Order: sequence, then C-alpha cells, then structure tokens
Amino acid sequence: MTAVESRPAGVALTPSPGGHRPFGARVKAFVALTKPRIIELLLITTVPVMFLAEQGVPDLWLVLVTCLGGYLSAGGANALNMYIDRDIDALMDRTSQRPLVTGMVSPAECLVFGIGLAVVSTLWFGLLVNWLSAALSLGALLFYVVVYTMILKRRTAQNIVWGGIAGCLPVLIGWSAVTNSMSWAAVVLFMVIFFWTPPHYWPLSMKVKDDYARVGVPMLPVVASNKVVARQIVAYSWVMVGVSLLLTPMGYTGWFYTSVALVAGGWWLKEAHGLQARAKSGITGGKLKEMRLFHWSITYVSLLFVAVAVDPFLR
Repeated sequence: MTAVESRPAGVALTPSPGGHRPFGARVKAFVALTKPRIIELLLITTVPVMFLAEQGVPDLWLVLVTCLGGYLSAGGANALNMYIDRDIDALMDRTSQRPLVTGMVSPAECLVFGIGLAVVSTLWFGLLVNWLSAALSLGALLFYVVVYTMILKRRTAQNIVWGGIAGCLPVLIGWSAVTNSMSWAAVVLFMVIFFWTPPHYWPLSMKVKDDYARVGVPMLPVVASNKVVARQIVAYSWVMVGVSLLLTPMGYTGWFYTSVALVAGGWWLKEAHGLQARAKSGITGGKLKEMRLFHWSITYVSLLFVAVAVDPFLR
C-alpha cells in the first residue's frame, strides 16, 4: 500500500466562465457527466445475466427499466466522481475536457445532478423492479463514490482492485431483477468481473501513468515497474479465465458458453503473456503495446457475456 496526500498541493480549479453557455452544449455536458461509454460496459454485463437467470428471454419491459435504472445509478456515481475529482481532472491530459474543468457545468450543478440521479435511480429500481435490486444499485453507487473515489483512489496502488467491486455489482443487479434473489451463477460472474477489472484497467494506466503521477494518484504503474505490473496482469488473467470456466461444471451453462470462454480466455492469456514478455525485455513507449490488451479486454467481456445470454437457447 502506498500512501499519498488526499489532495495534491497547489491545485487550482478552473472557474466557471462568465460567458454564454449554449443550451445544446450544456445538455451534452450533463450527459458527459454520466460517462456514457463506461455505462455501456455495465449494461453489457447486466442484460445477458438476465437471460441466464430466466433461462430464456426475460420480460422485455423488465430489461428496459433495469437498463434505464442502471444508467441513472451509474450516471449519478460518475457525476459525483467528477465532482470529487475536479481538482485532479484539471491537471490530467485525459480528463482536461470534462464539463467541470471547462466550466460548462458548475460544481454545485454537478453535485445536485449526481445526488438527484442517485435518489431517482434508487426509487426507480425499488418501485419498478424490486427493492433488492434497488439496494444493490445504491450499494454500487456508494461504493464507487465513497470507498473508491474518496478513500482508495488517492491512497493505495490497489485502488482499482477493490474499487472495481462497484463495477461487478451490475451482474448481481441483473440476476436479482429477474429472480428477486441471488445465485451462485451470479456470484461466479461477479468474480469474473472482479478479476477482469485490474488487468483491464492497468494497461490503460500504463499508457497514461505520467498523468496519474503528476497528480499524486498511486495507480500501480506509477509506483511499480512495467515488469511488476505485467506480472500482476498475468496472475489476475489466469484467475479470471479459471473462474469463468466454473459455470459449466456448476450446471449453469453448456457447451457454447464453455467454448467461447475457452477461446476468448485463451486469446486473453496470449495477449497478457505477450505484454509480460515485452515488459521483461525492457521495451517501453509505443512498442510496449499495452493498449492491445486494454482493447481486447473490452472485446473479451462482450463476447463472454453474449455467450452467457445465448447459451440457454442451445442447451
């Protein structure tokens, strides 16, 4: 664990401009606060689990309201994350155009927007889905905002490992939306995402580690060598692939899911070991090709969860 100051010294926030802010640009800015591209990944892990829980096609109205509730909840969490991190966002290249940094949205507006989405999404789940899903949704939001953003992110290199739990909860939400209960199948898929998150995010962190170092955020690539990071990526990758294969012997999936998990997991391990080999040989910069694994990680989780949804129809 590496401790750092909770706020970098000497950070000056960008004030909201006093000039005209066009309505259309303001709407886009509020949408940007929800980080729609990240939410796409959350929905990819939610909807297929609903098919698995139903062992067929779930009620489409339930799918719709669950997805919308998930968007509102994750959007609220992301907006509150931007409110808390607005100081370091102003200093990092990859976040320098976020709405609070540019002044298109004020901090007060962002705070109210985030809290509003949190309240609305919780009530949405409770009234239109069930209260177990509402509790899981609120728990994911609070874990991301409080545990990850406020406590872990600026204090430990293991921030994304434990903070990633928030991103695992949509799996449980998808299952509970259909069954109003939990299952070992949901727990296994939760663990797949848990072990997927670090080797998914660390390659990106390797690419932008100078950004994180500048603001004192101890992402693992900031405080450890590429060789150490790559070794941990490989370790998490093997566990992730192993866990993904548990569903079939437990009786929840059949040959189709198993085939996809084996092929996609095998390719993942090839990429992870390739990154480790390049890191061991001292390759740095663009030739390290760390983003290959990052991009493949998104394809991997998409393929795996599509297989989760399709498998019940082929058994």
